[in-house]
Amino acid sequence: MWPGLADPEHSRWYVERFRVMGARGDDVEGESRLVDVLAPRGARLLDAGCGPGRHGGHLARLGHEVVGVDIDPVLVSAAREDHPDATWLVADLATLDLAAEGQERPFDGALLAGNVLDFLPVEHRAAALGRVAAAVRPGGFVLVGCRVSRGFTPADLDAALPSAGLTLQHRFATWDLRPWDEDATFAVSVLRRTGPGSR
Repeated sequence: MWPGLADPEHSRWYVERFRVMGARGDDVEGESRLVDVLAPRGARLLDAGCGPGRHGGHLARLGHEVVGVDIDPVLVSAAREDHPDATWLVADLATLDLAAEGQERPFDGALLAGNVLDFLPVEHRAAALGRVAAAVRPGGFVLVGCRVSRGFTPADLDAALPSAGLTLQHRFATWDLRPWDEDATFAVSVLRRTGPGSR
């Protein structure tokens, strides 16, 4: 479970940590660069588990239409403050209803970075993946990054794909596309939404 829900100070620390890293020139946009490569120009993108908005904010600056969702209101408040060119929503991925939030149109792609699925209760992970996938158009992508050691293994992800209407297209060991192998400590999975019109 995300620690900020029980301790808002943790969330404030997390926000400041990445503000400091960005200000000193650290690379905090690797995940969003990969999304930009996968997405058509001016894509409609869902940043699921957006945190303080660093990925979605970067993608909005690149000209994409971004909607970010996070359960933590402290993080969403920071996203709204730092990245006003995107839409930021407070919602639980396990019960996500984007239409109820005024977001009926499908997305071209979605990002679940930062071990988002690891922070969800085990029994809600497959449902959250399914809700995110359902928001993506057939043929669109879902990009998932998780540390292998945190309990949500690539095998767990792969087992959840059929019910979510997703297929695995590629898997890498890092956001900069180093090859995947069984000894990798991180997994970046490029998934495709199945259904009519998918390729």
